[in-house]
Amino acid sequence: MHVNTFDRYQEGSSLVHQLDPRVKVVAAILFIFSNVLLPDGAWTAFAAAWIVILLAGFMARLPPGYIFKRSFIALPFALAAVTVLFTVPGTAVTTFTLFSSTVTISDAGLVRFASIVIRSWLSVQGAIWLTATTPFPDLMHALRHLRVPRLLTAIISFMYRYLFVLADEAGRLLRAREARSAAPVGGKGGGRLLWRAKVAGSMVGQLFLRSFDRSERVYNAMLARGYRGQLLTMNPHEMAVRDWWGLATAVTLILLVQITGYIF
Repeated sequence: MHVNTFDRYQEGSSLVHQLDPRVKVVAAILFIFSNVLLPDGAWTAFAAAWIVILLAGFMARLPPGYIFKRSFIALPFALAAVTVLFTVPGTAVTTFTLFSSTVTISDAGLVRFASIVIRSWLSVQGAIWLTATTPFPDLMHALRHLRVPRLLTAIISFMYRYLFVLADEAGRLLRAREARSAAPVGGKGGGRLLWRAKVAGSMVGQLFLRSFDRSERVYNAMLARGYRGQLLTMNPHEMAVRDWWGLATAVTLILLVQITGYIF
C-alpha cells in the first residue's frame, strides 16, 4: 500500500510541528472563518492573511512553494461562483451577447467574484498547512478533545483509512488488467476499445466487492488490536506554555487581519 497516496503530512521538528494539535486545529478554523468574514474587496486584508499563512509555512519549515502549489486545487471549485459576475447589480463593465441574450458584467460582480476566489484560495492554504504539520491520528484526537461528536470523528477516521484500501485495490486491478492486455514485441497491444470498456465496467464491480471484503478484514484486525472507537496516538495532548503562546499569537494575527479588513 502506498501510504503517500493521500497522506500529505510533512514530518519535521519545527516549533509548529511540536505544538499541540488542538492549537493548530483551532488556528486553522479561525483563519478560515476570518477569511469568510472579510468584506468584499478587502485587498489589503487578503494580502495580510496571505502573509500570515506564508509566515506559518516558514515557521513550519515546509518546502518552498509547498502550500502555494497545492492551493490552486481550490480554483476550479471557486468557478461555481461565476454567476455573481452577472447577478450582482452595479456599474456595467462590459456587455456581450450569449445565446441571443444580452449579458452584463458589473464592477461589483467582479469584486465579489475575485473576493470569493481569494477567500477560497486562502482557506485551502490554511487547511493544507494544518494537514502538512499534523499527523492524521493527532488531528482526530484534537477533534475529540474539542468535543466534536464521537460518531463524526469515527466516520472521518474510517473514511480516511479506507481511501487507502480503495486506492490499493484499484491499483491491483489495474496491474491485473495490464498483465492480461500485454502486446507482443513490435505489435499493438492493450486490447480493443470495446474490450477495454467491458473490462473497465467489470473492474468497477470487482473494486466494490473486493474493497468491501477487505474493509471487513481491516476492521476485524483493528478490533483485535484494541480499537474501541477512536485512533490511538503516542502524543500525550497536554497543553504546555508554548501551546498557549502559540494560540495567543495565532488569535492576535487573525484579529489584526480582521481589523485591517474593516479599516483599509
